[in-house]
This record gives sequence, C-alpha cells and structure tokens, in this order.
Amino acid sequence: MPTSGDAGPLAVERSFTDAHDIQIVFDAYAPQTTARGVVQLLHGVGEHARRYAALISALTAAGFAVYADDHRGHGRTGMGHHGEAAKLGQLGPGGHRAAVDAVWLFTQLIAAENTGLPLILLGHSWGSFLAQKLVNAHPDAYDGLILSGSSLLWPGALNAGDLNKPWRGKDATGLEWLATDPAVAAEFAADPLTTDKPLAQLFGIVEAARLYGKPRKNLGRDIPTLLMVGGEDTVGGPRSVHMLADAYRSRSGFRDVTTLVYPGDRHEIFNEKDQAEVRADLLAWLDKHYPSRD
Repeated sequence: MPTSGDAGPLAVERSFTDAHDIQIVFDAYAPQTTARGVVQLLHGVGEHARRYAALISALTAAGFAVYADDHRGHGRTGMGHHGEAAKLGQLGPGGHRAAVDAVWLFTQLIAAENTGLPLILLGHSWGSFLAQKLVNAHPDAYDGLILSGSSLLWPGALNAGDLNKPWRGKDATGLEWLATDPAVAAEFAADPLTTDKPLAQLFGIVEAARLYGKPRKNLGRDIPTLLMVGGEDTVGGPRSVHMLADAYRSRSGFRDVTTLVYPGDRHEIFNEKDQAEVRADLLAWLDKHYPSRD
C-alpha cells in the first residue's frame, strides 16, 4: 500500500518470498520525471531501508525509480520473521548465503518490472558487501555499481574490531563511528527497527567469515563504478576503498572506476553534515553515465 511518513517520498510497500519461505518486505518508489534508470538500494547491517529517505527523494526527483528492501533479519522483514526486536539482525535459516540469494531474487523482480532501463546497484556498508557478491556472481545483471562505506573484503583491509575505538571515552555512546552529528546516533538508537549489536555477534563467526572475498577476476564486463567513503570511516576507510578500486581495475577489468573521499566524514556519508554535497556528487556521476530521457 502507498505510504509516506518516515519513508519520505511516496512508497509502495510490497513483499516477495525467498527460497526459505521468508517474506522480504520492500518499498518501490516511482520517479518524479521520465524514468531514465532504476536504483536497487541495499542498506547496511542492523538498520533498514527507510533510513535513506533523503537519498531516495533526490534519486526519484532526478528521474530514477528506486527499489529498497529490508534484508533478511532486518527492519520490517526481521520483525515479521522473528516477531521481536531483540532478534533483529539475525539472518535466520540459510545464513548469509540465503541473504545474498534473497537480494538476487529481488534484482530479478526489479529487472522484470523495468525492462529496457539501466539497473544501478547502490549498496552502503554491509549492503555494499552484498553488492560485491552479486556483481561477482551476476555481472551481466547490473549496469552500474555504487558503493558507500565499503571495504576490500579481505583480512587487514576490513575492520573486524571495535568500530568506535577512536571515540572511546566515559561519555561515548558507542555509535560515534556512524557520523559526526550526534543526532544521527541518537536517532539510530531510538529507532525500533535498528540494532547496534556488532556484525560478528549478529551473524556468528562462521557466517561473518563468508563476507570475505575479492572482486572476481575477468568479469568480462566494464561496469561503471563509484566508490564513496568518509575520511574517518572505521569500517574500511580510504586506504581499503582505494585497494578495492585497484582490485576492480586489475582483477575485474573495470576501466571506469571513480573514488570520492570526504575528509572529516565518518561511516554514514548520506547522513553527514555535508550530505547535500555527497548527494550532489552521486547525482552528477549518474547524470554522466545515465542521461535523462526527457
């Protein structure tokens, strides 16, 4: 049914069922002008798709349809599956592989409903890790790749420790790593559909280890790629994201790879104080690669 409220732009809430009979809830947003492309938005761990209202508004205003799901165990999907907030973030039967497979099912649904339009995969944090897995497995399905708060998924590049370490102190909330604006952490903590439990605790060590893996060699397709990262992001940070960019060039054969670093920003660049600049940079990149059809 159509909704607005916390979703920002008008959303149509829908669902599909994955291979384990888990109902995956998603929102579909129509563009405000003639559609020139479709963005599949993948949120991060412990959160949900409706935290991206400002970004979705900018994308639909620019002529992009947006599809955004609450992944396995997360948000509305997780509440429907688990029935209690204490279990949010737990992936359920099939673990991480099932979570990846469910997002791939979502891609196929989106493609079937938008024949002839370019499909751009936009993932933040864990969503960017899911995106890396999907591009490795199905490179022909995607016409563009945008990763924010990402990392090369390799030991020594991906931070598996305390993400809030630089901001430890007696008054620390433990969520300072998200953004420089304390209101972002406060809103995250107050949201009934989020959890601040660490990824390894939510997934378990074995399932968390399934995150690891480099961009596949010789993907056979040059997918335009944009990597965006805060200068103070503790998940991977600029060093790791530059390593990821180099891997896409040297291993996958991508020639069109752009990396943007935002000095002073932390992990959630779309919620940072300079978020308008971040969105403008994203839209400029999209304008260059997917021109308006008007």
